[in-house]
Amino acid sequence: MVSFSSTTYSKRLLHLVSWSHWFTFFNIIAAILLSSFYLFSETSPETLLGKVYLITTWISHMGFLTFIGFVLLIFPLTIIYPKTRFIRGSASIIFTIGLLLLLLDAFIYTRLGYHLNASSSEQIIALIQTQIDQNSRFFWFVSVILFISILVFQLVVSNYAWKHLRQLQKTIFARFVVIGLVSAFFFSHLLHIWADANLEYDILRQDTVLPLSYPSTAKTLLTKYGLFNKQDYIARRTSPLSFTDVVPQYPEFTQQCISDNKIARSTILVLTSKLLEKYQIEKFSQRSSSSKLILSNHIDNALPKNAWFNLLYSLPSIYKRGITAQNNTPVLFSVLNSNNLESRLTFIGQNNKENKSSPSLFGFEKLFKDVDQLEDISTLVLNQRLSKLANGLHVFYFTSADHYQYEIFIDALLLSQKNKSEKDIIWISSVGNENKETSLTIKPALFILPNVLDNNVNYLTSHMDIQPTLMKHWLACNMPASDYSAGKDMVELKKDRVIANTMENGMMVFNKDKSVFIDQNGNFQSYSRELESPIMISADFPLMIDGVHFIKKFAQQHKIGE
Repeated sequence: MVSFSSTTYSKRLLHLVSWSHWFTFFNIIAAILLSSFYLFSETSPETLLGKVYLITTWISHMGFLTFIGFVLLIFPLTIIYPKTRFIRGSASIIFTIGLLLLLLDAFIYTRLGYHLNASSSEQIIALIQTQIDQNSRFFWFVSVILFISILVFQLVVSNYAWKHLRQLQKTIFARFVVIGLVSAFFFSHLLHIWADANLEYDILRQDTVLPLSYPSTAKTLLTKYGLFNKQDYIARRTSPLSFTDVVPQYPEFTQQCISDNKIARSTILVLTSKLLEKYQIEKFSQRSSSSKLILSNHIDNALPKNAWFNLLYSLPSIYKRGITAQNNTPVLFSVLNSNNLESRLTFIGQNNKENKSSPSLFGFEKLFKDVDQLEDISTLVLNQRLSKLANGLHVFYFTSADHYQYEIFIDALLLSQKNKSEKDIIWISSVGNENKETSLTIKPALFILPNVLDNNVNYLTSHMDIQPTLMKHWLACNMPASDYSAGKDMVELKKDRVIANTMENGMMVFNKDKSVFIDQNGNFQSYSRELESPIMISADFPLMIDGVHFIKKFAQQHKIGE
């Protein structure tokens, strides 16, 4: 015999379960409508099949995620504690938070290209903090309005479904909606299986549009962001992909710098083809009487022919072919020329004597007004030439493995600075890698910059940061660095960032903890920057996308490739 109390409990439970189904149904509709922001941030599919897939996967995926939220959170609460007010209030708060997270995720996706995730928490927090700093009142006003609006919607729907439950149970329109969602769910999954087997790019590129959707491949993502050739992906499908050649027009100097023909100091770059050790940089730092920046996390991942492009043009290697074909000089050299300042390149190395041809920087030596070739440093250090350098840019490049001469030269250079009233800017580092294996290592560097406080820069820096720093702190230029460079002023670095560069066989992305290499076949490998060895972790696609944004920043600044 069933007791009265148990009968009442069963009826209340069934009533709550039935109500929660309808309450979830209305939230499914709301989630589908709000998630349309994801679609607006993407370009429309080119094929009819791609458009059909977009619609079916959109409505079915969002419906599925909302229903899973009900199954995992609300339904267990209903079984455990079937109190009407508690369940209705809890469900309203849960779905309010869920829809707010959906809107936040959509905002993150439109700005950063990936969804909420733990590995990119710093970039996500930095983006939100930037919005608050720009207009805190507007940010908090919009946040409060959205919270109140969604909460009111939840309460209204909750109350409506509770009071009209019997009428809703008699309706038949919901059946067709549910059947449509279930049909769309299975159809979109079957269509994706077919697209995956046939490498249909128009469908596969949608894998990362919606939150918690299919995991994409590196090849698909890089093709989507324009770093791999889309036509090769579609036409050949199984062959290695090549980088695109489309690059923007490199800017010409337009008198945005303060013209000053009486610049009292020079900039001296002392570079070597061999990797420098940390102890060498520390020794040079101790011998300098000027203020300096010790760069303990400096990156130079390119082979020599691309490393010089990174250094002189401050752009990733992917732009090299297109930019050099334009025959425009780097902005820094344009400023030097317009102010009649020296630009001299000096090769130093005994191995040059054995070569019949003149030493070369893969064609970039043509940027300099004067080019010298020396077997050793004797003529520089014995007659005090280092104290009499004409104002301008002087690059000394040591091409031999003789670290002894390199260190003696730097000692002489630093000694010559002590008697100068206007001390020169000096950059000490290696340039380029002998092979691809050393591209993963950190390259410590020293930037001696008068009138700047001593600092050990632990943030990531690269050769692409040198030109923007010199433009501002040497030549007093007001031209925004983003107009001509992917780098930043090293003096003003305030936070961690992601730095990326392309290589002949893929792309390398660095953050403060690790690096990611993606080859031309889309294979993904992570490396520990501390251990300098491969590490076995899940593919970090958000980090890869951050790297893509870094590489494409110059192109996007000039409206190319969008």
